[in-house]
Amino acid sequence: MLHVLLHMARDGHPVTSEQIAKMLGTNAAVVRRTLAGLRQAGYVKAGKGYNGGWTLACDLSQVTLLDIHNAVGGPRIFAIGTDRENPECGVERVVNASLEEAMQQAKDLLLERLGTITLADLSNEFNTLCGTHEPPVIH
Repeated sequence: MLHVLLHMARDGHPVTSEQIAKMLGTNAAVVRRTLAGLRQAGYVKAGKGYNGGWTLACDLSQVTLLDIHNAVGGPRIFAIGTDRENPECGVERVVNASLEEAMQQAKDLLLERLGTITLADLSNEFNTLCGTHEPPVIH
């Protein structure tokens, strides 16, 4: 969704769920479900009818990557984790205990960092990149 939010910020016009789905290579229902969390948090709004679509509804300097993560319901930061298939196995218990501490430390560090990066930071970098290179390719 960060991809979409940065395009919304730069382009400044409403974008439909279908357009977003095409950009992200998914379907419009998935987009609407994800954007619903951002709408509930007050970061986007949806307009209906001709020229309707999703637009930003927030001050980019007040929204962090952590805010976005929380709004889209991202319960997990990492796709890896401990194995719980055989909790009676001594090796598995020892390995899991070691990994859990390391994963928690990594998660804490990442969440802290996400809380320091605003959408405005990313938008400014994106605009600088687009201003000094070829126009952005929307995919």
